[in-house]
Amino acid sequence: MYDQVGRNKRRSWLLVGTFFVFTALCCVAIAYGFGLGSPGIGIAVAVAGVSAGMSWWKSDAIALRVSRAEPADPVVYARYHNLVEGLCIASGLPKPRLYVVHDEAPNAFATGRNPQNAAIAVTSGLLEKLDRVELEGVLAHELAHVRNYDIAVQTLSVVMLGTLVLLGDLALRFAWFSPNRRDSRDAGPGPQAILALFGLVVIIVGPLIAQLFHFALSRRRETLADFSAVEMTRYPPGLISALEKLRADTTVVRSGSRATAHMWIEQPIDEHRETSKLSWLNKAFNTHPPLEERIAALREL
Repeated sequence: MYDQVGRNKRRSWLLVGTFFVFTALCCVAIAYGFGLGSPGIGIAVAVAGVSAGMSWWKSDAIALRVSRAEPADPVVYARYHNLVEGLCIASGLPKPRLYVVHDEAPNAFATGRNPQNAAIAVTSGLLEKLDRVELEGVLAHELAHVRNYDIAVQTLSVVMLGTLVLLGDLALRFAWFSPNRRDSRDAGPGPQAILALFGLVVIIVGPLIAQLFHFALSRRRETLADFSAVEMTRYPPGLISALEKLRADTTVVRSGSRATAHMWIEQPIDEHRETSKLSWLNKAFNTHPPLEERIAALREL
């Protein structure tokens, strides 16, 4: 367990460093396309530093906003708050901020950069469809992500993907609207052409790389969180029953997207619900192990 926490901390800082480098390269390319020279490079490095810092400090807020999560009122959602408080006392974790996503599909995710700045969001469908023991198992699974520092890695990856795609789009726009674009037509391929090509590569290849990255990080992490949840609750049937209900439910999360799919307890993309219908390529890009495999692993405990 401690090895997993250490790896996740190192991965988080590696993500921040990688994000800084790629953001700096994107900004340098944009500055080069506008012919700004050395001052432009300095500005690019400054922008990259600010972006990397914001991605670290505000990553949880961005993920919650993307998912349209709202704070969970402690009176209206008393059972939700009570279960989390009990699990936190038992596991020695600080209580995270609690949110609700108003969606009929049963699902949940955790976000944040560390246990002291964590948040858990559950859908209204999850609160309605699971009984107390099942809900406790799901919440323990999310708290396991918090304890294992999975949340920092998965939340940062969401922000990185969105920012890189945005920078790629800006590079394309700057290449098209550059004041030197008219002159570059007569002079042949120049900075604007390079900038446009760079933007296209980021927009097309960025999501593909991000999806492979999510796949590499997510599958083993979900299984470990399942085992950690059982360690917290000491009652495997609770989480098993919850996962069986999630598998049987065909409602799709309206707030789900490919950028945040790896954060949820069950992948919220409709095409991945029935693993028997998946091609080998779809399975390769699935961010979660099939629910059948997770249930079978828990039954062996």
